[in-house]
Amino acid sequence: MDTEARPTERDRSSRPSDAGPEQAPGTWGPEDRSRSALVARITEWLPGGRITLTTLICLVFLLLLSTFVVQPFQIPSGSMEQGLRIGDRVAVNKLAYRFGAAPRRGDVVVFDGTGYFGDADYIKRVVGAGGDRVVCCDKDGRVRVNGRSVDESTFLYPGDRPSAVPFDVVVPDGTLFVLGDHRGDSSDSRDHLGSPGGGMIPVGRVIGRADWIVWPADHWTRLQRPDVYARVPAAGPVDGAHG
Repeated sequence: MDTEARPTERDRSSRPSDAGPEQAPGTWGPEDRSRSALVARITEWLPGGRITLTTLICLVFLLLLSTFVVQPFQIPSGSMEQGLRIGDRVAVNKLAYRFGAAPRRGDVVVFDGTGYFGDADYIKRVVGAGGDRVVCCDKDGRVRVNGRSVDESTFLYPGDRPSAVPFDVVVPDGTLFVLGDHRGDSSDSRDHLGSPGGGMIPVGRVIGRADWIVWPADHWTRLQRPDVYARVPAAGPVDGAHG
């Protein structure tokens, strides 16, 4: 039996007779040729040709990524040990607080401390946000936030106390009270209570949230928000005197 498909009269009549010439597969249209000519002119002008052009495109992409999305940050001191060690590199999520979200208690944030802590970027843990009352210490030596004691033993540097300096503060709206995890080796909100801003960091100074340790490879891990902060009640009415 002849199995070859044969066009019927309807097939023949349905073919457009007035259609213009179709572009053959693999051929370029005028726009493609224009783009190709532009790239060719650019590569002729650049020393190194296409390799230099490709390198520049990659650099621009990385610059945009670092400016708007994720920025690497190297840990400069031991103030966040033992979770973050000197020389570790973390990936800072710059979009974490860009769409209505705000830093939460327990987040590890990188911020610009100019005029508040010093002329540099810092990395600390958020202990109190706007409206929170943060007190140290309760009868067991723990930090209390909005009346609830927080067990920080899972991330505090071994042997450290929550604070050797007593404090009782209410965090103004739009600011953060931040502490290092290595309390004995951290200059943080406790040390700047008498400085401009009262040791608080404006939310607008936060660069982003540290989400990952990306280097060295054997220390690669995601930075999780401790569950103990999720159980802290919302800020209530202010009561009593505060430092």
